[in-house]
Amino acid sequence: MINFFRVVSFLEGISYILLLFVAVPIKYLQGDPTYVKMLGMPHGLLFVGYIVLAIMLKYELNWNTKTFGIVCLLSVLPFGTFFVGNYLNKETT
Repeated sequence: MINFFRVVSFLEGISYILLLFVAVPIKYLQGDPTYVKMLGMPHGLLFVGYIVLAIMLKYELNWNTKTFGIVCLLSVLPFGTFFVGNYLNKETT
C-alpha cells in the first residue's frame, strides 16, 4: 500500500502544481476559468485519496503523530508531496 500511496502523492503533487501555476493564472490573467474547472475535480479527488491513504497507513504502519502530521502538512505545500517518499524512507530506516 505504501507504493500506491507514493504514486498517489506524486499525482496529487502534479495536479496541485498544474492548478496553482497554470490554471489559476490563466483564470485571473485571461478571465478563462475552464482550466480551473478541468483540473479542480481531479486534484480534489487525488487530495482526498491522499488523506484517506495517509490515515490508513498511519494505523497500518503505526506512524506516530509527528510523522502523520508531516505527511499531512506536505499535502498542502506546493511541491510538498514530492518529498513524501524521501521522508518516509528516512522515518522507516
